Amino acid sequence: MNILFLTIGSMKNLDGNGLYIDLINELNDRGNNVYVVCPNERRNRQKTVCEMKRNINVLRVRTGNITKTNFLEKGISTILIEAQFINAIKKYYSNVKFDMILYTTPPVTFEKVISYVKNRDNCLAYLILKDIFPQNAVDLGIMPKKSLVFRYFRLKEKRLYAISDYIGCTSNGNIKYILNHNPEIEASKVELFPNSIKPRDLEDRITEREVLRKKYNIPLDAVVFVYGGNIGKPQGIDFIKKVIDEAKKYKKLFIMILGSGTEFSNIFNYILESNNPNVGIMQAIPQEEYWEFLSCCDVGLVFLDRRFTVPNTPARLTYYMEAALPILAATDKNTDISDILSGSNSGFWVESGDVDKYFEFVELLLEDNELRQELGKNGRMFLEKNLIISKNYEILISHYKSGGSQNV
Repeated sequence: MNILFLTIGSMKNLDGNGLYIDLINELNDRGNNVYVVCPNERRNRQKTVCEMKRNINVLRVRTGNITKTNFLEKGISTILIEAQFINAIKKYYSNVKFDMILYTTPPVTFEKVISYVKNRDNCLAYLILKDIFPQNAVDLGIMPKKSLVFRYFRLKEKRLYAISDYIGCTSNGNIKYILNHNPEIEASKVELFPNSIKPRDLEDRITEREVLRKKYNIPLDAVVFVYGGNIGKPQGIDFIKKVIDEAKKYKKLFIMILGSGTEFSNIFNYILESNNPNVGIMQAIPQEEYWEFLSCCDVGLVFLDRRFTVPNTPARLTYYMEAALPILAATDKNTDISDILSGSNSGFWVESGDVDKYFEFVELLLEDNELRQELGKNGRMFLEKNLIISKNYEILISHYKSGGSQNV
């Protein structure tokens, strides 16, 4: 089967691990021919290039900057990417007939790309819904709901849903939201397609905790709460700052923040100015190094802005479970992360902004090592049962075998 995969991820290391990389490698390892189309952002100063990586075709299309940039540049680049991808597919994949096309949000501006490939090849179109845009931008005050910009992106979003044969959502909350806010969508085409990976063995992390803590200047006797991932407006920066301030009161606590994003320098400078010995921060590290780094940590943190009305499911939740870390999440009340944590008995949830309740859980996790071990073990078991990439593969293949594509 020839499979086209569209993404705005960089897809630099197909030998590594990650939600999309694990899915692509699973598709490839099962004997399918995988063709990836991804951006080669302007900051890289490179032209469009087509290459082979691990027997996978990767087409890196020169685009504007889409990630780690301001909202205006991201918006313009997101609009232009549609035509850029179509032109690249016409040039480099004109002789390939695709049986399935997979694509993710963000962005929602793949609709014309999907239409072009689907009409040309009559292939099955599957949307992996990771991001509900433009409503999330409205929630954060980035985009007015009555603006022309919102209406443009909302129209693109609806067209993307309409052209998709199936829509895979990361949680049950996502499914309910999509169907409630888009009543024209048939419920039968929306299903659970969770953030899944190919779990690594815990024994693969060979570096000792003490060695890693010395390497990253982490106190040897501290209980380490780690946040790893995007550091931007969606994470609720004001609440993170309150957590940083409150952390000064706890001698055993050390919070480590690592990642990248539009608000990284903001948090970095805040930590520097606060002169807080209980908090550290550093830039994102390679995935394999991060996997090893988590072995010297004790609790995984999730932050989301309390203003969100769309239910998000951050990928870091999956990675913490993979590393057998208990989870402490501070998010909006509309997400169903709390249901996931309570259902798996792998951690605790509090509404973002409630500092007192948050630190009640911090204190509990600080003092009870057995509880941390139990919650982490539960999360790992939940992952191995529900969030493995082979299950997502079977979902895709079952639709292909049933001939679920409809021409447009």
